[in-house]
Amino acid sequence: MELSPDEVVYWTFGYAKLNKTIVTTWFIIFFLSFFSWLVTRKMTNGIEISRWQNFLEIVVGGIRDQIGNIGIKEPEKYIGFIGTLFLFIATSNIATIFPWYDAPTGSLSTTIGLAFMVFCAVPFYGIAQKGIFPYLKSYIQPTVIMLPFNIITEVSRTFALAIRLFGNIMSGSIILAILLSIVPLLFPIIMTVLGLLTGIIQAFIFAVLSTVYIAAAVQNKEKVKSN
Repeated sequence: MELSPDEVVYWTFGYAKLNKTIVTTWFIIFFLSFFSWLVTRKMTNGIEISRWQNFLEIVVGGIRDQIGNIGIKEPEKYIGFIGTLFLFIATSNIATIFPWYDAPTGSLSTTIGLAFMVFCAVPFYGIAQKGIFPYLKSYIQPTVIMLPFNIITEVSRTFALAIRLFGNIMSGSIILAILLSIVPLLFPIIMTVLGLLTGIIQAFIFAVLSTVYIAAAVQNKEKVKSN
């Protein structure tokens, strides 16, 4: 039993490796891109819309409302980034219903990559909203002594974001594999359904925490400028 899809290597060339994590990540990216194109190619503003467009509008509207509920003004500016994170993680976890599939989110390299994107997005949106100097000034508020602590906070919460997602997905896969070997009938099916629910919840938590970090950065910049 593999603890991570990184362990399944299909092709190597020197230090370069093509493992299962990369393959499944490409698959999820291709699927989401193709599905988005398929649904949006015949979008209409009329009264009668397709069921797929209706589903897409529900998903996008739900993500937009959630971003707004967290406290971010003009959530449309952030829906592309936050929505992509949620859909990628959720789809990666839901696809575990297919045999021989391992979610790329069960790889620490994937979760670190996602968390690093959030780490970069926080100052990006903060600087875009209020400018670079007000953003940097917030790291020494209320005193310059807080500078190292604020930097440590930024790094540690990014690391925690990656470990939380990786740990939950990997532990769920290990428990399911153990149950399949011990009780290979009804109980593993129930655990699979619960695992899918957990995967969606983990995608939601990751997206919400990312939104909270961005919201805190933008709001801090607003306070700094008003002072």
